[in-house]
Amino acid sequence: MKEVIFLLADLWMIFAGFFCGWRFIRQYGNYLIGLEWMIVGTSGVNFLIWALRGGDEADPQARLVYFFDTFSRGVGITLILVLGLMRVTHRYKPAPVVDIGAFALATVVGIYLSRFGGHEFHLGPATFLVTVNALATPFLVYFSWRVWSTGARGLAVWAWFATAAGIFVWVTYDFFPIPGDDAHRTIFASIALATWGTQEFVYFYAYRALDRHNLATETESVPASLSAAGGGSR
Repeated sequence: MKEVIFLLADLWMIFAGFFCGWRFIRQYGNYLIGLEWMIVGTSGVNFLIWALRGGDEADPQARLVYFFDTFSRGVGITLILVLGLMRVTHRYKPAPVVDIGAFALATVVGIYLSRFGGHEFHLGPATFLVTVNALATPFLVYFSWRVWSTGARGLAVWAWFATAAGIFVWVTYDFFPIPGDDAHRTIFASIALATWGTQEFVYFYAYRALDRHNLATETESVPASLSAAGGGSR
């Protein structure tokens, strides 16, 4: 039963990553979050194949699993996510060089941290990953509050819940194994995959709600501005 739940959780994350990632790009031209979400989906595919092949730590594919994991945990769903969400919170659209630089940084971090494993990983890399998540969390809480202020309170609550669940996963990931879990940490992996898939899905719809609110606000302000201009010309 645990294996079935794990499979469903991974498939959920894969679906959310590619579905929402494509829509971020197609509908909003937001390549930062769109590509990151697709990378998470690709990570899910790679992780699923590795797990079905036995999940051997000595398997060369394990290095790719660690790369995708640290790529996203280190920069992807921290810095890249924040930069992408700032488009609807602050009307900030990074220059292409910033986009490229963010993904280049994530690649370097992923390659470097994927070299560590076992107890050695806890000597520094794991602490770094938890720290960058802690730094990104206040902005995600703020983003959820902005969604709440648009009236989409159900989505805001979901976004807060997804953020809180993400914090639980990040802290538990390397420091607090779940009692009774097996050697492959199947229970934890299922929780983590389901959480990340939910974050992808919820953040997309919360982003959409805030974007629609911004467009409606801008549309309402245009007639008022024209009216003021017309009144001043009389």
